[in-house]
Amino acid sequence: MFGGGGMNPRKMKQMMKQMGIDVEELDAERVVIETADGDDLVFDGAQVTKMDAQGQETYQIVGSPDSVADAGAGGGSAAAVKGGDADAAAIEAEDDGEDEGIPEEDVKLVAQQAGVSKEDAREALEAANGEPARAISELQ
Repeated sequence: MFGGGGMNPRKMKQMMKQMGIDVEELDAERVVIETADGDDLVFDGAQVTKMDAQGQETYQIVGSPDSVADAGAGGGSAAAVKGGDADAAAIEAEDDGEDEGIPEEDVKLVAQQAGVSKEDAREALEAANGEPARAISELQ
């Protein structure tokens, strides 16, 4: 953590590019996550970010589900993002039982990219509201 406070967004973007991380905001109108128990989560107007780090794509959905739909109401893939690019249709819901809803993949990515322990990476992700790019930036 260098400096005292926030980082210039342009500099952060440049640093992420140097680390091989590409971040793209998707213009998603609706995200549907189909769960095994049939209670689907429907996000209307959620902010969806696609992050590509060394060939591994991660999708982040920021928002609250507007409704829970029953199985059979939709159909389709494990999740669908309308208005985004074709890769966005492959979002899958994961529940590994992590604290604060931080996916283990994000913890591993931040730990690897920032060269810190998983515990430090998880703390940084929690402080960054689950945003891997921001957590990596803060750790370096």
